[in-house]
Amino acid sequence: MTELFTGAITMGSLVIALFFLRFWRDSRDRFFLYFALSFFIEGVHRLYSALHDAGGEDSPLHYLIRLLAYGLILWAILEKNLPKTKARR
Repeated sequence: MTELFTGAITMGSLVIALFFLRFWRDSRDRFFLYFALSFFIEGVHRLYSALHDAGGEDSPLHYLIRLLAYGLILWAILEKNLPKTKARR
């Protein structure tokens, strides 16, 4: 049953990444690109851990990969909400 849920989470993450990639292609807003990269990293990580680790998610590498993915989401939100600086001439 765990494999079924892992596969569903992997598929969902990769599909969401494709949606955000499509939104980025239409708008060229980096916010959507960061979200697409984050969900792509999460989906590939879930796929890799399902195929090779057999549920051993207690190593620091797993936490660092997730920290990278969630850090991209936080960076996208912060970058979107920070005030824009005027370009110097």
